[in-house]
Amino acid sequence: MSELNYDIVRENEPSSWMLFLPGIFGQGRNWNSVARRVVRQRPEWGAVMVDLRMHGGSLGFAPPHTIGAAAADLASLAEPIGAEPAVVVGHSFGGKVALEYLRQHPDRLRQLWVIDSTPAPREPGGSAWAMLRILRSLPDVFASRSDVVAALERSGVATPIASWMATNLAHRPDGYRWRFDLDAMEELLRDFFATDLWDVVDDPPGRTEIHVVKASESSILTPDSLERIRNAAPGRVFLHEVQGGHWLNADNPDAVVALLAERLPE
Repeated sequence: MSELNYDIVRENEPSSWMLFLPGIFGQGRNWNSVARRVVRQRPEWGAVMVDLRMHGGSLGFAPPHTIGAAAADLASLAEPIGAEPAVVVGHSFGGKVALEYLRQHPDRLRQLWVIDSTPAPREPGGSAWAMLRILRSLPDVFASRSDVVAALERSGVATPIASWMATNLAHRPDGYRWRFDLDAMEELLRDFFATDLWDVVDDPPGRTEIHVVKASESSILTPDSLERIRNAAPGRVFLHEVQGGHWLNADNPDAVVALLAERLPE
């Protein structure tokens, strides 16, 4: 049976735990810097930086690769930390996984953070879908990481994103290959676009607070979705706008750290 790969960030012995779930093609370590700073300000909290199924070190999971399966995988993390997580923070693809986790476990969480993601279903598209199409057009093996970065740049990918994508490479005897399986990535993305989680936001289960964070320069959350979030469950669902692009952990980590450190439960 495959197991999730994760890293733990903590100061001393935390009394409560939060999970950080990255976006598609991402790894838990993408949020390490944010988590360390939050935990430094709120040392009663520990953070688990998760590689979701078929990402990073969490390989070998059996299909189907869905939002529901990715959320169900998280239950295994209670054993190594010795407690159920009280907060889940999900970015982009991870935001929908977080919402599905709350749907599956309605009485476990005190807070859920959805960072620049949407509960709405939609047609496949956007930057992640475009990246998948680009990756499928490239060779299976490369001589070096720099060759991968150059190939992505020639396909129109910005240098910072191309360099970040290259962190997903593994050195094999025949050269550099992607750690992830592109068919699994497509299956996960298709289910991400198809999954409707508005019921969780409209009427949060249990006593969970839901905090939705919109990146000011991102269009993932449409005006209609923003209005629906503003009108959802007063006192239980909160909308925050943070200056920056979709990758808020890189664009404006100070604001994300301040928001989490201030609003995490006592």
